[in-house]
Amino acid sequence: MSVVHQLSPGWLLDHLSFINNINYQLHQHHEPSLISFGTSDTFIAFDSTSRPDYDDRGDGEIFIQKYVFRSELFNVTKPYITTAVHKECQQRNEKENPVSGVKEENFNSITGKKRKRCVVFNQGELDAMEYHTKIRGLILDGSSELIQEGLKSGFLHPFSEKWNECSGSITLPLDTCNLSELCAMAKHLPSLNEMELQALQLMEEDMSVTEQDLFSRIVENNSSFTKIITLMGQKYLVPPKSSFLLSDISCMHPLLNCRKTYDVIVIDPPWQNKSVKRSNRYNYLSPLQIKQIPIPKLAAPDCLVITWVTNRQRHLRFVKEELYPSWSVEVVAEWHWVKITNSGEFVFPLDSPHKKPYEGLILGRVREKTAIPLRKEDVKMLPLPDHKLIVSVPCTLHSHKPPLAEVLKDYVKPDGKCLELFARNLQPGWTSWGNEVLKFQHMDYFVALESRS
Repeated sequence: MSVVHQLSPGWLLDHLSFINNINYQLHQHHEPSLISFGTSDTFIAFDSTSRPDYDDRGDGEIFIQKYVFRSELFNVTKPYITTAVHKECQQRNEKENPVSGVKEENFNSITGKKRKRCVVFNQGELDAMEYHTKIRGLILDGSSELIQEGLKSGFLHPFSEKWNECSGSITLPLDTCNLSELCAMAKHLPSLNEMELQALQLMEEDMSVTEQDLFSRIVENNSSFTKIITLMGQKYLVPPKSSFLLSDISCMHPLLNCRKTYDVIVIDPPWQNKSVKRSNRYNYLSPLQIKQIPIPKLAAPDCLVITWVTNRQRHLRFVKEELYPSWSVEVVAEWHWVKITNSGEFVFPLDSPHKKPYEGLILGRVREKTAIPLRKEDVKMLPLPDHKLIVSVPCTLHSHKPPLAEVLKDYVKPDGKCLELFARNLQPGWTSWGNEVLKFQHMDYFVALESRS
């Protein structure tokens, strides 16, 4: 269970527990079942799952190898910017007047004399300040209630200096297999855009497929156990009952060719901003490109659409006023993900003018022009509440969002099909798409426990 506590303000989640409750178990023979033929243009997808009652080799012992996610990746023992540092930064005696849009700063010049400088807020800053003022009480009061419950139950712990001593630098795996670059190159594979292939099933028998197969079709693991695929010498864990498409946004047709529609679609777009432009850390999409995502073709009637949004107000307005209307999606709720440390502090000061400890989610329902009346046997779902909080300790990996499956279960029919767009990890029961969809499935993010026969 990822939900530790559920109260009226929202949910306190345990992201690490959710990952480790996934059945990351490999059932394998003593002889290694994962093989690489050494060719750079071929990856080998071998099923490491062999159930004893289906085994016809007659000899060899079955070993169960279990994997868990590296817990140190959730060791957020102290805020990224402490309140003390934040206050020190404010000791320049800043005076802000949001009404006039002018900020006065006292600072020391080279000659040592104090000078006063007026800085005019731009419209984006004014909008951000107004929005923060509006939701500040909701964030503070709701988070405090959930955090106090977490401290009482022992899920959260008061800060200890021992944590600070134990938390050293974390060595992350080298990006030796740049998935997004592979997807960009895959666009030039011959006849890729004209292909219409069935989903690639990771069967119990060993199998090898070419990279062209990988980029041109959905890959499914319909078994009850985890399987391993090797891509360009890198190993990735594929959880049970999951499926994915690794592709660029221009090659989404295999997802459409399946002719499936989904009851939940979660979208985490690579929003454009100045820091992304400067760092060149990942590719971003323009609003026009995001609007062209074929949600109307992927969404079932009454589909729940959820979009992660940064704290830039123009992105928030774009989703509400342009994006959702273009998809025939009606905005029904706005939630916030609040990021805290293991001791329950905000990861950034709540009133920091630069980085906030929260992000937004815009929830909407697909509304058909001609509404289809509910039949008697149709499952009635609870109406989506507004202004809910999802509070959790964030993963230290960039943009590893908390799971929404358990939070949404009361608002989606039990057998609902779920899709995540721009995903970086896989989940049982979900289809995931993106040009980095296997990123956080890399085996270096997991630890192998002692195997048993």
